[in-house]
Amino acid sequence: MGVDFSGSREAGLALWIAWGESDRQRLVIRACMPAADLPGGGRDRPSAHRALAQCLRRSGACVAGLDFPFSLPEAQLDELAWIDFLKAFPGRFPTADTYYRSTQARFGEMRRRTDRELRAPFAPNNLRLYRQTYYGLRDVLLPLVTADSVRVLPLQRRRAGVPWLLEACPAAALKRLDLRRAYKGRSRAHRRHRLELLASWERTAGLVLDGGALRRTVVEQPGGDALDSVLAAWIAWRSVSGRDFARPRDAQERREGRIYDGC
Repeated sequence: MGVDFSGSREAGLALWIAWGESDRQRLVIRACMPAADLPGGGRDRPSAHRALAQCLRRSGACVAGLDFPFSLPEAQLDELAWIDFLKAFPGRFPTADTYYRSTQARFGEMRRRTDRELRAPFAPNNLRLYRQTYYGLRDVLLPLVTADSVRVLPLQRRRAGVPWLLEACPAAALKRLDLRRAYKGRSRAHRRHRLELLASWERTAGLVLDGGALRRTVVEQPGGDALDSVLAAWIAWRSVSGRDFARPRDAQERREGRIYDGC
């Protein structure tokens, strides 16, 4: 699975999910839809996030790439283990704006090591990202982790039979593969760039879309959210083939997490 996450008020329209399955050396994408179309989903943020969490909980053995920060820089974790930080997160920061103002005042836009290494576009508390960070941690990871319904890698150890969640960054993958284009928008140029990116991925990276209707959905969706969910699924698929994809390098990565780009 791949999830292009959104913390906006109408997250149900901007949060997209892609599903695929491995077929030998290819990832075949079978479906792609906004969270508003999930069972129990809706346009508003709470409905979309509940529907996403429920979808992940019911997915069984799979790997899912989600594009929001799974943790914060070590200095912001109050010396807690990651799972304890996650459980304490809503109490420390009752609202997204509280999280933004508090961390900006104390730390500025501090990045994790993985943000620096993969040249992620933004720090977790950047003005353009902080809502995704906040709601992703509070409304998606927290209920799933406390219910022991998933494993968040490499922050937790793997367990068979449940979804493995990876922090995916399509922007980092595009940068690493030198495929950056302005593809988020409604103009003809934006649409052409979405089509070119998709064609390049299909030609060189083992990605296949199952049918013309699915391709039109991904190309025509103007925000690029559908395409990002497909790329997040590709990142998850590619990442699990890595030898040490689930093993934290050291104590810092066990607390800060790791961004995966599939490269």
